[in-house]
Amino acid sequence: MAALPDNAPTLSAAPAEERVVWPKRAVVTAGMPYGNKPLHFGHIAGVFVPADAFARFLRDRIGPENVRFISGTDCFGSPINEGYRKLVEAGEFDGTIEEYVQKNHDAQKATLDAYGISLSIYEGSGMGHSGDVHQLISGKFIEKLHENGHLHKRATLQFYDAEAHTFLNGRQVTGRCPVQGCKSEHAYADECDLGHSYAPEDLIAPKSSLTGTVPEMRPVENWYFDLPAFGDFLRERVAAMEADPNIRAIVPQAIKEFLAPPVVYIKNDAREAYEAVAADLPAHELREPDKGKQSFEIEFADIDARDAARDVLGQAGIRFRTGKALVPFRITGNIEWGVKAPVIEGLEGLTVWCWPESLWAPMSFTMAVNDQMGLPRGSWCDWWCSKDAEVYQFIGQDNLYFYGVAQPALIDALRPGDLIMPGVAENPLRQTRLVANHHILFGDKKASSSGAVKPPTADELLDFYTVEQLRAHFLALGLDQKSVGFKPKPFLATEEELADPRVADPVLKEGALLTNVFNRLARSCFYEAQKNFEGYLPLGRPTDAALARANETLAAYDRLMLKVELHSVMSLMDDFIRFANKHWSEGIRAAELEEDDEARRQVLVDSFYLLRVATLLMHPIVPAGTEKICDYLSFEFDDFFSWNYDLEDVGELCSAGEIDEGRHRIRELPPRFDFFEKHPSQYK
Repeated sequence: MAALPDNAPTLSAAPAEERVVWPKRAVVTAGMPYGNKPLHFGHIAGVFVPADAFARFLRDRIGPENVRFISGTDCFGSPINEGYRKLVEAGEFDGTIEEYVQKNHDAQKATLDAYGISLSIYEGSGMGHSGDVHQLISGKFIEKLHENGHLHKRATLQFYDAEAHTFLNGRQVTGRCPVQGCKSEHAYADECDLGHSYAPEDLIAPKSSLTGTVPEMRPVENWYFDLPAFGDFLRERVAAMEADPNIRAIVPQAIKEFLAPPVVYIKNDAREAYEAVAADLPAHELREPDKGKQSFEIEFADIDARDAARDVLGQAGIRFRTGKALVPFRITGNIEWGVKAPVIEGLEGLTVWCWPESLWAPMSFTMAVNDQMGLPRGSWCDWWCSKDAEVYQFIGQDNLYFYGVAQPALIDALRPGDLIMPGVAENPLRQTRLVANHHILFGDKKASSSGAVKPPTADELLDFYTVEQLRAHFLALGLDQKSVGFKPKPFLATEEELADPRVADPVLKEGALLTNVFNRLARSCFYEAQKNFEGYLPLGRPTDAALARANETLAAYDRLMLKVELHSVMSLMDDFIRFANKHWSEGIRAAELEEDDEARRQVLVDSFYLLRVATLLMHPIVPAGTEKICDYLSFEFDDFFSWNYDLEDVGELCSAGEIDEGRHRIRELPPRFDFFEKHPSQYK
């Protein structure tokens, strides 16, 4: 890990032991959306905008050449198969499934571009060069897991529609989640939409979406990863996370739920039926129900014992639910549309289940983007294996089972070898750092594109708000702390409320900081320079008060970014920009009252300095407006948006001649100019 040089005044406000240490290189990933639909606001607000803000910060902080921002369309999986099938049957699409995914990918990419999401690569797990690389990585990953003894061939029961004469993919079966306490309204063959995995035979009230019939269960051979064998590893990992103040509490909390002993829940009214077969069950511990609970629990030593008990209970006609636990993690499947699995032990014709291949897809995309840059194929290890690199994975809380449980175990299972090369790796694949956000609600309800509450698409929001208003609002919501409601007035207000200007739009709160306060600060500096300083920015040392507040803010901002507490960053910047604006207005008023030209000059030196710091720190949040400020200041972007300077005055960005003159030429600002604009719909 590389820290800023000791002589960097940027961190002088913090004691040496509190100075933030950043990696030399970093990968930032954003969860891959399925290639079956456009992006809704949750994709943008919950994952892509936070990931983009952090990636932009890292580029400013450690250098753009040292950051890879990775994502892409998930081209495979049963949701895509099912979405394609329904459209074709309805006569609404007549192309191939490849064309269907490409169409959705192109739409997703256009949306991400519109929101200023600055990805190093956004392609697809089954497209072009990235798809070829992903196929390579997938094969190597699976072969290595098998070589290390962590894959097992299992004949498991899968759903079969006897009327349609076909096995059903995951999304072609619907029912109720069998996991105790789960309130998901959308459970599929072996996972629900809240991220719980279970055996297909445990799904409650299964129904085929093809024919509406109850499907049969038929045995199918596939490869499974021995996830239960990594229980001790995961417990150690959770303990380390809980001791790390920079890891969000939701991450270890969610992982711990799957580390409990396997449990079966049985309704109290089935107690006699249970007692009749209790002797036939594997060794277990009975727990009486707590007061008011409708079920008692039986706990088993391991997942095999629980599964054996499940068979006994099923044969006896006893209804039950299972608890969260580590279960064998399916690696392959039987649907045609997927990454081709390598042939191992004669088991052929399989494809890789979409979830495991999506867990190593960021590695594939890193390799693909390095290929595009003309770097050696092995350079991807500098980002994923090096001790001075870090991978930050931005995900929603629904996916913590996959990224917090399955992925770390899969990575650990590769050790001590290398993913690509044979033998023992000098620097094995490193674990990732999870940045998980809570649910973003639509109003006060969980929004789902497949549910009753239809969220707006990300594109639809742009009919009412600017990108920068939305970016600022999304980052201020506090999804790193709790589930929060997104309440856009144009979508949720009544007709009466829409017509009433007294009813505020919560989305515009942070936008007002941009369009009012930040605009006012920047315009005041430029217009004063044009009016009284011949269109030049005066150079000099800011006052101690301005320097102290800037250094304090820089240090606090650095620490908050280490925790990725973006809502706190927004609060910090709100305070700082308002301070800078007040510093200007009070200072210029006093200078004019006293007719003190030197005081006027010092106020402008201070204000341009504070504007420079505010613009640098707001750059990851609202890049377009801040880059417009930099452009009018006539500074080079690479210099202006870099933490490699002392950040003690504006003069360090100027030429020697300008420093000797004591002034820097800036661009003339047109009258009534806005660096941050309102949406046209917001003007009366």
